[in-house]
Amino acid sequence: MEESRPALLVMDVQNGIVSRYADKPDAMVPFQTAVRAARNAGVPVIFVRVAFREGYPEISPRNKSFSMISKQSTMTTADFSTQIHASVAPTEGEPVVTKLRVSAFTGSDLEVILRGQSIDTLVLCGIATSGVVLSTLREAADKDYSLVVLSDACLDLDPEVHRVLMEKVFPRQAEVQTVEQWASALSAKP
Repeated sequence: MEESRPALLVMDVQNGIVSRYADKPDAMVPFQTAVRAARNAGVPVIFVRVAFREGYPEISPRNKSFSMISKQSTMTTADFSTQIHASVAPTEGEPVVTKLRVSAFTGSDLEVILRGQSIDTLVLCGIATSGVVLSTLREAADKDYSLVVLSDACLDLDPEVHRVLMEKVFPRQAEVQTVEQWASALSAKP
């Protein structure tokens, strides 16, 4: 059997979203550990952010979630809130994908990058579990990617929603692991 080709997707770990967890000083540690483990093992790291053009031509007034953003005049591609958080900053050659909706695939060139690198396994981490992680997992499963979700490198403002997704929903389509479990498996590979 052919060996899988994984990539770590670090999703929506951008200043404006990470700031919601400012009261949890260790919140970024699992993300940092996952990024470090991927880099050490030669696993591609791909960053995904949500951002829009000036004037928000991508946002329909019918879109309940995103139409609020256009009224606040934030989240443009140049805005501080859309830049990847410094604690996991991309290194040279690591792509930053800009998406236009909740899923990492919607409105982005993510799939082109994945095909270009022959990636067939996605290791997901991000903020929020009930947002980008859930939407990306569902779409990636429909696209026949193998999936791993790093349970402790996903954050959600609702701990119960996070728990239900990790324990009951995600295991139907993905392998759910801690960062430590995933990093250990990576370092054990020859």
